[in-house]
Amino acid sequence: MFSQLTDLDLRLIRVFLAIVDAGGVSPAQATLNIGQSTISTQLATLETRLGYRLCERGRSGFSLTARGEQFIDAARALLSAVDTFGMQARNVGRKLVGTLAIGMIGHTPVSASARVSDAIGRFRARDQSVRFSILVRSPGELEELLLNGRIQVGIGYFWHRVPSLDYTEVFAEDQFAYCAKGHPLFAQAGGVSPDEAAQHEWAWRSYPLPEAGSSTTPQNVTAVADNMEAVAMLVLSGHHLGYLPGHFAAPFVEQGLLAALNPAAMRYRVAFHMVTRAREHRTEIVDAFIDDMKAAHAVQVPQGDA
Repeated sequence: MFSQLTDLDLRLIRVFLAIVDAGGVSPAQATLNIGQSTISTQLATLETRLGYRLCERGRSGFSLTARGEQFIDAARALLSAVDTFGMQARNVGRKLVGTLAIGMIGHTPVSASARVSDAIGRFRARDQSVRFSILVRSPGELEELLLNGRIQVGIGYFWHRVPSLDYTEVFAEDQFAYCAKGHPLFAQAGGVSPDEAAQHEWAWRSYPLPEAGSSTTPQNVTAVADNMEAVAMLVLSGHHLGYLPGHFAAPFVEQGLLAALNPAAMRYRVAFHMVTRAREHRTEIVDAFIDDMKAAHAVQVPQGDA
């Protein structure tokens, strides 16, 4: 068991977390840029130092032990504290020092991404020395990362509300019903009635969409997906109808591959939110970035690129 942490211990802990994030010793080779035998030796050394086994590896695959699961949180907290201390020591006197991890969903509208960039620019103008970390994940993953402290800000579409998180609307996105070239309705796209569209098969999201409303939600759903890329793939097959963000579908429309069924009648608007921990659990860095996000969006709240 550790009696005193050393630089070697910190290196071994980083190796262990890289293995966990990669999903095994073999996949971690690309991340760590070292051979599998070296990784295995370093992992074994860490387990010897700790006095217990962190994971099982072998022909049956990679899996964490119960102690390994518990050790992950402690290890991440330790390395975060070490990194923060190093940054603070290098930047004594700065008002804001630390890290800011931001999670976003993929394929946000260009106008919305520009506002986030504006907020980052405003933040960088402050008296600060903050390291940004930005990752792209699904809405469900973003909420989980917020709750376990892996990120401090999430930006995306969230269909339910977690009581311990704060939600602030930052922009909206218009979704339209589309069909693909080759679909029976393609020739009359633009004037297809909702009743006529309801007779055909649809691709729909695998998660709830309260904004869609009962009048917009199709009954004849024969395919589901958890992201817009997958919905687009199903629609482009020529077999399914489906809703897509206007800005996302635009390149396909320009190429003549997709057409909106009835932009006036078959559409709905989705609100996107900036999500953080409740105020009592936020840092000065997060509060400052929230202020900058609000300032960036106060100029003109984007309404999607439909």
